[in-house]
Amino acid sequence: MKLSRQDLTHAETQGVLQAGQADALWQFLTQANPDDHAQFRFAHVLYYLGGAIAIAAMSLFMTVGYATWGPVSLTVFAVAYGFLAWRLGVWFLESKQLRIPAGILLTLTIVLVPLAVYGVEAAMGHWDDGGQYSDFHVWIDWRWLIMELATLVAAAVMLWRYRLPFMTMPVAVTLWYMSMDVAAWIAMGLANSDDYSSYFASVWDLRKFVSLGFGLLMLVLALVIDLRTRMLKQDYAFWLYLFGLLAFWGALSAMDSGSQFGKLIYCGINLGLIFVGAVLSRRAFAVFGGLGVAGYLGYLAYDVFEDSLLFAFTLSLIGLAIVFAGVWWNKHGAALGSRWRRRISPQLAELIEARQA
Repeated sequence: MKLSRQDLTHAETQGVLQAGQADALWQFLTQANPDDHAQFRFAHVLYYLGGAIAIAAMSLFMTVGYATWGPVSLTVFAVAYGFLAWRLGVWFLESKQLRIPAGILLTLTIVLVPLAVYGVEAAMGHWDDGGQYSDFHVWIDWRWLIMELATLVAAAVMLWRYRLPFMTMPVAVTLWYMSMDVAAWIAMGLANSDDYSSYFASVWDLRKFVSLGFGLLMLVLALVIDLRTRMLKQDYAFWLYLFGLLAFWGALSAMDSGSQFGKLIYCGINLGLIFVGAVLSRRAFAVFGGLGVAGYLGYLAYDVFEDSLLFAFTLSLIGLAIVFAGVWWNKHGAALGSRWRRRISPQLAELIEARQA
């Protein structure tokens, strides 16, 4: 539930609050920890915009610096800049009590870890045959794994020490990248086929399955973190949910269902994502699930039931039925949901109630 200034005024007129208390309470609510939550404020937009520019600039600058000064200088600059970002982040957090800019700067420190590791690898000659750091965000290559593991270790240490939600973003991105690079590493070990067309087809299928599994594991990890931090104000699971869905749903959508039944299962899984999103109060699940269902309905409309008046009529009835189901759920869903969530898991019930509040 969101509280507005009008709600307090109404409470004052009804005698719930004494005269003059609405203004005092509203001032207290708006000024208490104004920087503690990532709400849509202009200052917060500047925080994130500046952080994104700094991260992008360092990636570009370090790549140019590698070409100009070599790998050793690249590592020195990455470590020095990371140290500066760390000190500024700690200063914002401990001296100014500004958690959002502190989280962005400490995240920048984590983002610079793979850059420093890349410089060390390049100095040791592991990239003499090509592969620039700018390719890290573009190309899939098993040699990125050391950089990814180092990033995860650094992120784990930083999260253990500072516990700022935005710092989970590089963890989620790194796990997503790792899902693809692990598939490439496994495929390299299986590269013994003379039939290159079938080989590349099998590698592509392997990557999809690995990405699917990694995404599912990331979603489970996000749920565990969500449950364990359910009583905290900070959202530590958001980025893991987002990139877990990217890995899982992207791989699932790239798979060839092969039959009408397989495509129906795909639609069912996406409906399940929408349901999970409703249960967990996570809109990202509903967005990905909605895209999947829309894609399946588009397939039916343009491939299976092309120019079919009966299908259009049936689909419209289904849409209306869903609308009426939403109306019914709006009236009875809260009580029913609370009842069965308590039976399934008290921790899950606490999580959903905290999320809805």
